Amino acid sequence: MVGYAFMGAAHSQAWRTVNRVYDLPARARMALICGRDSGKVAEAADRLGWEAYTTDWRDLVNRDDIDVVDVCTPGDSHAEIALAALAAGKHVLCEKPLANTVQEAREMAAAAATAQASGVRSMCGFNYRRVPAVTMMRQLVADGRLGVIRHVRAVYLQDWIVDPQFPLVWRLQKDRAGSGALGDIGAHIVDLTQYVTGQRITGVSAVTETFVKERPLSAESSGLAASANGGDGQVVDGAGPATGPVTVDDAALFVARLDGGALATYEASRFATGRKNALRVEINGSLGSVVFDLERLNELEFYDATRPTAEQGFSRILVTEGEHPYMSAWWPPGHIIGYEHSFTHQMRDFIEAIATGADPAPSFADALQVQLVLDAVARSAELGSSWTEVEPALTAVAV
Repeated sequence: MVGYAFMGAAHSQAWRTVNRVYDLPARARMALICGRDSGKVAEAADRLGWEAYTTDWRDLVNRDDIDVVDVCTPGDSHAEIALAALAAGKHVLCEKPLANTVQEAREMAAAAATAQASGVRSMCGFNYRRVPAVTMMRQLVADGRLGVIRHVRAVYLQDWIVDPQFPLVWRLQKDRAGSGALGDIGAHIVDLTQYVTGQRITGVSAVTETFVKERPLSAESSGLAASANGGDGQVVDGAGPATGPVTVDDAALFVARLDGGALATYEASRFATGRKNALRVEINGSLGSVVFDLERLNELEFYDATRPTAEQGFSRILVTEGEHPYMSAWWPPGHIIGYEHSFTHQMRDFIEAIATGADPAPSFADALQVQLVLDAVARSAELGSSWTEVEPALTAVAV
């Protein structure tokens, strides 16, 4: 695995757990973790359960005894690491968004398609697909329980950068992160809604905003793990802490059309004061509606319009039964699971796909399609919210 911070810890928890929970046709051995700081990666290896560590990701790619490379770095290094790993015949799991640019994402999807022909698998880490309630939500739609899908409403709200003194971490720099709230959390709701509905976004009208345009420089920062009061700003000639420009969006809002006829609205913001990690999706159809709220991730709200009028109303489904997606390996009904379990489910599906020769999802091609939506949103915002079609992903597949 490359990276050991927030996502690295979440992925490590899943790799440690997956074979202890699920009976799988292959077993994961946590052989080598990579980070740039030798002291910190050594400590992370010990704490997270890795056998060894390195400061050069090429060591992972070149070792003959390593089958899988898990990329948990900032977006500016996804393409280089993933392309090298695929070329070396390694299966690749890459965190979202797939890349910082459409061009990089196209190259990665093409390389994945080429590698696939040789039995090398790749997957993008949209972990919210693996929340059991979300998977069940998709099943309800696929089974026709909602009828014709007409509306999609999705929001993902956080507030961790509301304080203007919060330091200029890598997630606020375009050259490192690619985009701000749009790519960081907006990518999740784009993928989740397309996954649940089975429809793809075809066009958007968008607006983005950067509310705090300058932030204190920090000697050391680590994304969501950084402290608003721990920026250690550098003083310049006694004039106070030095600052740097925020080069990404703080919030992105857009309306969209889906290829099945549904209308959709999306909001992604890291300035929603009081909202820590609030992801909510509502789907309205001709026969019913369904709602998922990440802060109640073991539940769905379901409205069945086919029931007698006197019995209609939103009902609460507790998604903890053994027959619910992924739940057979966990606890008795009513005993809830949490955020970290979505990563365990992700590793389960990835290992199973590799061992059985199946194609895991979401593929790099699926992730490219999400990248194309994000690109359309950014272009629309730059053009004064003009209607912008999502570019086709056809050129992603090598011929």
